[in-house]
Amino acid sequence: MDESAVYRIVVEGVLDERWATRLGDMRMTIDRSDRGTPITRLVGSVPDQAALAGVLEALYELRLPVLEVERVKTETG
Repeated sequence: MDESAVYRIVVEGVLDERWATRLGDMRMTIDRSDRGTPITRLVGSVPDQAALAGVLEALYELRLPVLEVERVKTETG
């Protein structure tokens, strides 16, 4: 459970790229949802569950609604 994994997180709204460092240097892309609202997609490696909780806490502090969190793959497979 505490293994490194790649996560994809989608939030509603536009996240400024200067937050990348605080969010574990995740790659950010700005897009539009099916409803036409702006969304930010974050993808990156997270070392463990505590780090994932830290990323989600930072998004909470920014008041950005989290729409999706998906573990894409573990670093070992």
